[in-house]
Amino acid sequence: MIRNSLYSCLLLVLVAGCATSMTSDISIDTEHDPKVAFGAYKTYAWLGTAAILNDPEGRWEPPTFDADAEITYLINRQLRARGMVEAQVDPDVLVFYGAGIDMESFEIKVDPETDMEQMINVPMGGLSVILIDPQSELAIWAGVATAEVNQDLDPDTVRKRLAYAVEKMFARLPRQ
Repeated sequence: MIRNSLYSCLLLVLVAGCATSMTSDISIDTEHDPKVAFGAYKTYAWLGTAAILNDPEGRWEPPTFDADAEITYLINRQLRARGMVEAQVDPDVLVFYGAGIDMESFEIKVDPETDMEQMINVPMGGLSVILIDPQSELAIWAGVATAEVNQDLDPDTVRKRLAYAVEKMFARLPRQ
């Protein structure tokens, strides 16, 4: 289950929608191991990050914006809000995230003037966050956010969209 969600997000992010507000096109999905007592986890450590980027012209990330640093900050903030602290030795849970951007993805959309289907370029992005139990080495929770990639956004808007996605993901992390 969790493995399929991760692979589908990282290989190709395929969810789209017309954005009518700053976050209306962002879709969130999460899965967790129902046998895990998430309240028992008090410490975490970073396992790593990965990126799959198909943006040959560098159109996605604003020049003054560091998406990796922002995503790490947002995840740290969510974990700390749950009372967890980062540990260098013997953490209760490992954290991994992967991001995928495809500026050259296409989708079939209906032209409102002709009512005909057309293939149009719809840049897509996805973010997966995975929590792993270091003892069993199994994923215990995964969150996936997918959205259209809006080009030429200012850093503040990109920051707000990422914050929305990470907050909505972690809102679904069980507390028991």
